[in-house]
Amino acid sequence: METINLSIVTPLGKIFDDKVKSVTLPGSEGEFGVLAQHVGLLTTLEPGVIEFVTHDNIKESVAIKWGGVQVSESAVDVLVDEAVAIRGDNESDIAKAIESAKALLSEVKDSDAMIASVETKIESAAKNII
Repeated sequence: METINLSIVTPLGKIFDDKVKSVTLPGSEGEFGVLAQHVGLLTTLEPGVIEFVTHDNIKESVAIKWGGVQVSESAVDVLVDEAVAIRGDNESDIAKAIESAKALLSEVKDSDAMIASVETKIESAAKNII
């Protein structure tokens, strides 16, 4: 399967920058997926979870507050206000990441249903890591 470069950047630095097989993003018009050779696109991102599969088949997730994305045939460049990567070397690290992601998303003044949906997605992603 072809890969595409995914870069996720916050004002504090890079969260992720590597080749991925696929990425799913929380767009302002709804979730959308990106594969290599995707048509060009520029859009805003809503609070939610970016999910992706790395070139070596590892599923990862990053919770974001809000941001924007530019998609080209070979790259997905994400700029976000704040983000928390849901990863860790042990259950304790992952639990801390989940709590940080929930805290980040609780700052968003949006619907409770959306927040509950995102929290469920975060916890589901964490189960894939453990």
